[in-house]
Amino acid sequence: MKNFLIFVTFLIITLSNISKVYSIEADVFVQSTVNRASEALNNKFSKKEKIEKLKQIASETVDIRGIGFYTLGVYRKNISNDQLKQYEKLFEQYFLKSFSSRLAEYSNPEIEVISKKKLNQNYTMVSSILVSTEQRPEVKVDWRIYTKNLENPKIRDLIIEGLSLARTQKEEFSSIIQSNDGDINALFAALIEFIKE
Repeated sequence: MKNFLIFVTFLIITLSNISKVYSIEADVFVQSTVNRASEALNNKFSKKEKIEKLKQIASETVDIRGIGFYTLGVYRKNISNDQLKQYEKLFEQYFLKSFSSRLAEYSNPEIEVISKKKLNQNYTMVSSILVSTEQRPEVKVDWRIYTKNLENPKIRDLIIEGLSLARTQKEEFSSIIQSNDGDINALFAALIEFIKE
């Protein structure tokens, strides 16, 4: 699950309280969220306050349910409705804890949106860079934005230097299940352990 922490680190810049009463272009959505995230991580807030702000904003702007279904992969078809509901609940808790606790340590991420490309009716890819600092090199970040409803765009994936982080998480979950003879409960146990830490 280490790689997923990288994923949620970059989700810091997906967070915003953009009004949903009008059409929002994907690149504007991404750039606006950068500015909002910086405010949420302002040092005037305590760590606890930052975590709560991040959780609330992420719940509104990130397609947590969609990401969760994708990362479950083919196993989604092989479990009961009760197990699926359990997974949805656990994944949301796992996701929110992962990024909120880690991102609360961040401050002043500087993202520059470069371009956008409409892939189809449902998706737009936004290209950006995480500006380099003395502590880190420049990083290319591509955003897969679900734009079927332009009044309410959602983040579905981030591609960091060519690596799909949702796909990486999917592979990690699959590995946990496969190494336990296909038992979905092994994944549930791993998620619960992380949530309780």
